[in-house]
Order: sequence, then structure tokens, then C-alpha cells
Amino acid sequence: MFPVVPELRIEACNDDPVRPGGDYVLYWMIASRRAAWNYGLQRAVDRAVELRKPLVVLEPLNCDYRWASDRLHRFILDGMEVNARDFKKTRAFYYPYLEPTPNAGKGLLAALARRACVVVTDDFPCFMLPKLVAAAARIVGVRLEQVDSNGLLPLRATEKVFPTAFSFRRFLAKHLAPHLEQPPDADPLRKLRVPKLKSLPPDLLKRWPAAGFPVDLSRLPIDHAVAPSATRGGAAEARRALDRFARRLADYAEHRNEPERDATSGLSPYLHFGHLSVHEIHATLGKRRDAKEFLDQLITWRELGFNLSSKRAGYDRYESLPGWARKTLEEHAGDARPVVYTPAQFEAGETHDPLWNAAQMQLVREGRLHNYLRMLWGKKILQWTRSPREALDLMIELNNKYALDGRDPNSYSGIFWVLGRYDRAWGPERPIFGKIRYMTSENTARKVRVKDYIARYAPSRSISTRASL
Repeated sequence: MFPVVPELRIEACNDDPVRPGGDYVLYWMIASRRAAWNYGLQRAVDRAVELRKPLVVLEPLNCDYRWASDRLHRFILDGMEVNARDFKKTRAFYYPYLEPTPNAGKGLLAALARRACVVVTDDFPCFMLPKLVAAAARIVGVRLEQVDSNGLLPLRATEKVFPTAFSFRRFLAKHLAPHLEQPPDADPLRKLRVPKLKSLPPDLLKRWPAAGFPVDLSRLPIDHAVAPSATRGGAAEARRALDRFARRLADYAEHRNEPERDATSGLSPYLHFGHLSVHEIHATLGKRRDAKEFLDQLITWRELGFNLSSKRAGYDRYESLPGWARKTLEEHAGDARPVVYTPAQFEAGETHDPLWNAAQMQLVREGRLHNYLRMLWGKKILQWTRSPREALDLMIELNNKYALDGRDPNSYSGIFWVLGRYDRAWGPERPIFGKIRYMTSENTARKVRVKDYIARYAPSRSISTRASL
């Protein structure tokens, strides 16, 4: 018997009917970019089998999303290339579309939907995707369903926004277990016993040609200054990263906060771009005795961010901070700063603090920040900018521009934690920070080893200590 997608994970985005006489079922793959452990793909397969129609999988990549760059495009394209190979072995028709110029892809989804029985897509509560799906629902002219593959707990399992990790853990302890018994099909395409579409209409492919691989990034109108990371994308790389982490999981609890140890999972980019499912991670590691600390990060902290972003439209705005945090930050917004750096100085790692500079350079060069140093990175930006709002804007800009796992509910949780989200008031009250938790590079260096980390990631050119005072 094949697994069934839980109804709680499926949401109709419009009132248009299913069109049984259509030519195919269309899966618009925009967040869960993988062929396995994917509720959205599983739902599309179920629809195709039910209607006895071919399945078309559209995986598009626009060129005009905010922060579009060689780094982000390369990672996504790695995944598309793997998907092209994986889907070729199945009865699904995989259609990768790479937008060559802004707005060149406009009209593609509507054109495909005109021939579709139903359109299925991914529910992802962050960045541009909610607005994209809402706009699509108005124009496709056929039933559009979005399917939640984000976490072990369905987004619609609660209507409440949890203010702390403690309160969310209590909820999970009571309510998560039944959802763990309904994982997605590890191989949903195995039950796709329907005719395979041979081709899409020539006029459609002429206007919107399928992407070929490899892709020359230099020809695309994206930010070429943000170079690709050495970390490659795609489901195959994601599974290799999961296997590597499984072998060193025993070190995670003790050493994950040490910048000079390779103890963290490295899985967040693959989770963000949908190349890896949280259910597959849980199936691989969930029963291990040494996985407790990691599972708390994977489930509690990661899904806490999805909880807020799915329930609050302004999750990425200053006003979403807890009242106590806004109050104390605003009371100290006028406090004198010891130094104020410009955005350009921050971006280039040109501060007086070698540890902060090294963390920023790791972000710029590799597309990642060490988890523990991410907290210090944000606290110092708060201390060295003119206001809390300016600090927030800069953290979002730097993180989303450079981090492979940016533009994600979990990364927004980390940024807003710096300013008090999911935290509590701390004493003593300090200048600039007020009652916000305080951190220093000196204390960090006493807790964990950082000498080799600083040497490894020091800016390549001499650091200027000039500040905008």
C-alpha cells in the first residue's frame, strides 16, 4: 500500500475546479526541489494516477529574484541537473526552465496550466514564494494546490505563534508523534504508472526552451561578484553530506560550538533549497542515541522559525520583535556607539575586531557562518550601527546576499534572535543593548578556540580601522 499525503499538508489556493479532460497533471516545483521524500511530488503523482494522465514537472529558475547571484544560481542549477538525470529514469516529464533575461519566463506557468488537469506546487512560507503562489492562483484557471513538505510538524498543525523554544518543545512533546507516522513516500515516482508525455507543444518550447546543462553563468543578468561556493548543490550532494555527518554525529553535542572543529551538520543549504528532506534526515538519524542535541536543532529550533513565518506576514520586519525587546532597544537607540562602520566596511570585514572580520569573510567566501559565531556576528553589528533598525537591515542584507541557507525561516530566526526573538530580558542593563543578551569577542575567545579560525579567514587585504563616526 502506498503512503497517502496527509490532508493537513494540502491547501487549495483557489476555487477553480479540477479539469479531468486536461492533458496532464502539472507539478510546479519551486521549493522541494527533489524527486524523493517529497509530499508535493507525491500529491502530484497521486493526482496523475487518479486522473490517468501524464505528469509534467516544471522546475523554473528566474533571474530577477532579490540577491540573485552566481552563488545561489549555481547551487540551484546543480540540483536541477541532478533532477534532470533522476526524472529521466521515470515516467514523469521533467521540464527545467532557466530564465535568460528578466520577465522572459512570464506567461510560462499560465501556458502550461491551460492544458493541465490540476496544478500542484510547494508551500514555503518565506521569501518571495508566498506572493508568487498567491499571484499564480489568480491566473492559472484551474485548481492550484500547495503542499507542505517543510517540517516534521505540518505548518497547519497549529494556529498559534510560539514565543519561545520552551513553549514549542512542550507542544511538540504532546502533538508531534502522530505526524511522524505519516512520512512522505521515499520514492513517490515508483507508483506513477501512467503514460509518459513525449513532448510539450513546439510553440511553447520555442518561446520557453528547456534548460541545457551545464549552464554558462556569465551570460545571465545576475550578480557575478558573489562567486559560487565550493559547496555544491543537488540531492546527490545532499545525501553525501548527510552520510558524512552521520559518521561524525557523536562529536556534535560536545564540539558543535567550536569554530575550529568540523562538527556541525552542513545540511542547512540542502534543506533550504529543498535538495534534502527533513524526513529523510530523521529517518537516518532519529533513532540514534547520540542524536538528541542535533534533533533539538533540526526540529525545535528549525521548525519554530517556520511556525512564525507561516503565521505572521511581517516575520522579517522589526515590528515582529517581542514588545519587551522593542522597548529596551528603542530606549537605548540614542546611546553613543563606540564606533560606527559603514555597510561597505562591514561587508569587506574592515572592523577593528579580527574575530568578527574572520566570521564575515567565511560568509563571503564560503556562503556560511559558523553557527556559534553567527550570534556574535549579529551582536556586534547591533553595537556598531546607528540604530537597531539599521542593524537588522544590514544583517538581513549580508546574510541573504552571501549565505547559501539565507532567505529561510530558520535564518531569520537566527538574525532576529540577536535582537531578542525567542529570548528573554537579561541583566545587567547595558548601553545600546539594554536588556538584550550581550556577547563579546573576548568572552567568545575564552570559551572556544578561535586563533586558527582567525588566521584561516582573515581578510586578504589589510584591515582598515577607519569608521564613520
